[in-house]
Amino acid sequence: MATITIPLSDDRMRKLKELADEAKVPPEELLRASVEEWLSRPKDDFARAAEYVLKKNAELLRRLA
Repeated sequence: MATITIPLSDDRMRKLKELADEAKVPPEELLRASVEEWLSRPKDDFARAAEYVLKKNAELLRRLA
């Protein structure tokens, strides 16, 4: 099993702890479960989400031009 370390702002760490407290799990377990869920999603979900964001950004940039 591998371990990673990520930097979080104090505000984000506070929010993570609040969410973990609500779920009655340690913050590390909440993150692990979130990453597991994210990694198990089909690639299509990510591709659709990315396409949507890029399309919206293109529309916004076109309006601003």
